[in-house]
Amino acid sequence: MIVAIDGPAASGKGTLAKRIAAHYGLPHLDTGLIYRGVGRIMLDRGFPLDNVEIAATIAEHLDLADLDPERLRTRETGEAASVVAAHGPVRKALLDLQRRFASQPGGAVLDGRDIGTVIAPEAEAKLFVTATPAERARRRFRELVARGELTDSDADYRTVLADIEKRDARDSARADAPLAVAADAITLDTTRLGIEEAFAAALAIVEARRR
Repeated sequence: MIVAIDGPAASGKGTLAKRIAAHYGLPHLDTGLIYRGVGRIMLDRGFPLDNVEIAATIAEHLDLADLDPERLRTRETGEAASVVAAHGPVRKALLDLQRRFASQPGGAVLDGRDIGTVIAPEAEAKLFVTATPAERARRRFRELVARGELTDSDADYRTVLADIEKRDARDSARADAPLAVAADAITLDTTRLGIEEAFAAALAIVEARRR
């Protein structure tokens, strides 16, 4: 069984994907991490994020085993990931890697922005997880304050909200595999849901598709 979970930044798709993968005993891939990995390498080596050729070369040689989720969760890395993910050659270089993960024996759970539309359009269950920009900014803001990257201030919250809105626009407008709801995906709005409520709703969607 392949479960495809798409959605914008801070919608809760990653948390739900991990919970669903654990529930069914399936491997999980946060595809956003691979783009964050490319962006992080670009930043560490001082390469301009708009250098498509270098970014594509890095993507071609990326090893999932080298990705450090904790280091890649920073706000700076997230912004870099959104920039390099808009490069067609980068997406092409990472396409096979993601498809191989999805097609492994037994299935897998993948979350990202184009899983149900591009990476695994054949997925048995497809969810599009969303929430209002204000709620998603609030979640990301709390996370960054907890990590010590931001102060607990209205100004910093407004900065995060602006970043969320900018990423939404960039992800939705890119020419190659834009953020979109697959025709056969079920939309789950988590704006007013706690983690357990959202998980129960997501699990019900997957179970319905399995039947």
